[in-house]
Amino acid sequence: MKTLYLDLFSGISGDMFIAALIDLGVEADWLEQELQQLRLGGYRLRVTRARRASLAGVRFEVLLDALHRHGEPAPAPAHPHSHEHGRTFAQIRQLIAGSRLSEGVKQKAVAIFQRLAVAEGKIHGCPPEQVHFHEVGAVDSILDIVGACLALERLGQPRVLAGPVVEGTGWIECAHGRFPIPAPATLAILGARGIPLSQCDEPHELVTPTGAALLAELVESFGPMRELVAEKTGYGLGSREHRSRPNALRAVLGETRSVGRASETLGTHDWETDSIVALETNLDDINAEILGHFMEQALAAGARDVFHTAIQMKKNRPAVLLTVLCDEADADRFTELLLRETSAFGVRRHAVERRKLRREWMTVPTPHGDASVKVGRLGGKVLQAAPEFESCRRLAAQAGVPLKAVYEAVLRALPPSLKKG
Repeated sequence: MKTLYLDLFSGISGDMFIAALIDLGVEADWLEQELQQLRLGGYRLRVTRARRASLAGVRFEVLLDALHRHGEPAPAPAHPHSHEHGRTFAQIRQLIAGSRLSEGVKQKAVAIFQRLAVAEGKIHGCPPEQVHFHEVGAVDSILDIVGACLALERLGQPRVLAGPVVEGTGWIECAHGRFPIPAPATLAILGARGIPLSQCDEPHELVTPTGAALLAELVESFGPMRELVAEKTGYGLGSREHRSRPNALRAVLGETRSVGRASETLGTHDWETDSIVALETNLDDINAEILGHFMEQALAAGARDVFHTAIQMKKNRPAVLLTVLCDEADADRFTELLLRETSAFGVRRHAVERRKLRREWMTVPTPHGDASVKVGRLGGKVLQAAPEFESCRRLAAQAGVPLKAVYEAVLRALPPSLKKG
């Protein structure tokens, strides 16, 4: 399957990630045009080719104008810890949700900011919704995160893997003071996802909080390359020269011939594959309200899915089989949540391989407004085309019509090539 592998020998930041994907073939002009849908002012993008330690690659920069679009002095150009008046997570989410970007890009970008908000909230003792992003809420970082999601979509939503995470040493200056490297938010984000971190003797920050959030949200697993046929290699360059290594993020785009521990080849199928973990426990004595509360907790904590099934246990007792699907790196965290929050005495755990239709998002016009549709393909043919719920619900509320009427309008508006049967 199509795979993007991130080689993190010199860390990662938002601008380095976008630069690497531009070097892989994402058109800079297209990216700039798409980012204009956010309706942010007071900046311009600069994409150049440069070298770091004789390594050629792409440099991506957000340059802020002399005056901010609200008439306020703009902060110094593009540093992940520059001070700005800040935006709350709620404001950033509203900004992204109100744009005309695809639903896939919106959801992924908000999820990345959610990880940042949770980490900053724990550090500063406030709810995520009220966190002011002095470090990551500036215009340049909003563009970095949304631009990263756009670039991945442009590459066809490849599976994302990464090597071990390497960070530097020393100190950083930010809006909240002087802190040792790794930055507190970086540690919190990586720790919440269970991502190991190692430091090297480079006396600079290599992994920014934005870079950590990208890794935590986008990367399926961490480790050496396995069964990857490299088709393209891109280098995203950082702003400084390092003394011990090139300041670059290497991104390798290619095909993986096997997934996880499976030895089978993918053959001619172009479906997407990945591996997740299923956690299960049988419960015959749990309060229904506690069960519902646990499901809400697990989903809010990032579980892929949570569900329960009616079963019959020994002595003819009616019970439920509670199942949590999650990433392998999160399995221990959700196992602990199951043991703490339910009546379970034990949890079964097993790896599950998935085969998925290749997915893409498109927008279709209806009498009620533009709606998003998720399309699933196999062998180049459309097998599924489903209206996106949140998009349809928003249109139904705006137009004052039943939700099912919007669904029907979306299905009628689909191009003939996307209609089944």
